[in-house]
Amino acid sequence: MGEPKGAARKGDRTACSPDPHGDDGRRLIAWLHIVAPRGAVPTATSKCACGRDRSAVGKPRVLALIDDHTAHRTVCPLRNPQEGRAAA
Repeated sequence: MGEPKGAARKGDRTACSPDPHGDDGRRLIAWLHIVAPRGAVPTATSKCACGRDRSAVGKPRVLALIDDHTAHRTVCPLRNPQEGRAAA
């Protein structure tokens, strides 16, 4: 009996390799996940790292959530920091 061929063995470095794409400093802030199977009721979830978490069920509400998610980009405190701006 021995180790199966192709199994990770001592000294296998593939798991520790650096990211081949590099790190350009960008980070995910907001996610919009839409599920719309053919013949079924569509659902959507909109999440943001600022704490926003909304969901919708049904075509009209999913379409409204897509618009709301897009509008949130302009008011999100993580994307548009208010520090240093003059008060209105």
